[in-house]
Amino acid sequence: MQITIAINGKKYTRLVDPDTTLYTFVRDCGCYSVKCGCETTNCGLCTVWMDGTPVLSCSVLAARAAGHEITTLEGVLEESKKFTDFLAAEGAEQCGFCSPGFIMNVLAMKRELSNPTEEEIRQYLSGNLCRCTGYMGQMRAIRKYMEVEA
Repeated sequence: MQITIAINGKKYTRLVDPDTTLYTFVRDCGCYSVKCGCETTNCGLCTVWMDGTPVLSCSVLAARAAGHEITTLEGVLEESKKFTDFLAAEGAEQCGFCSPGFIMNVLAMKRELSNPTEEEIRQYLSGNLCRCTGYMGQMRAIRKYMEVEA
């Protein structure tokens, strides 16, 4: 079937199989920040925004995203740079493999919640796995980012 999806403000029309995931579609369109670590919705690496809401692209069929606006890290680079500076300052940027999905969720949380508690932050980011850090540096970076950017 032929579908059209807007990714980072640009429309892409492709022929896809019915079982093609949004993850595969966005990667085929050159958005390589979107990664897949589990294919079971457990790691958060494939997080993108569909119409401004975080979704796990490995679990969304591309056909379901047709007609929607998808945002990847490539579409919010300037905004993400502000947060990644906080990550680096806290020593929370290690291998970076999980970073794109994690950053997409932090930026979405920033838009949705004002002055979240630590529990709200943990709840919002509960699906993001990082094998390198102990999460404490990430939590410090998030709290400082939320305070400064409020």
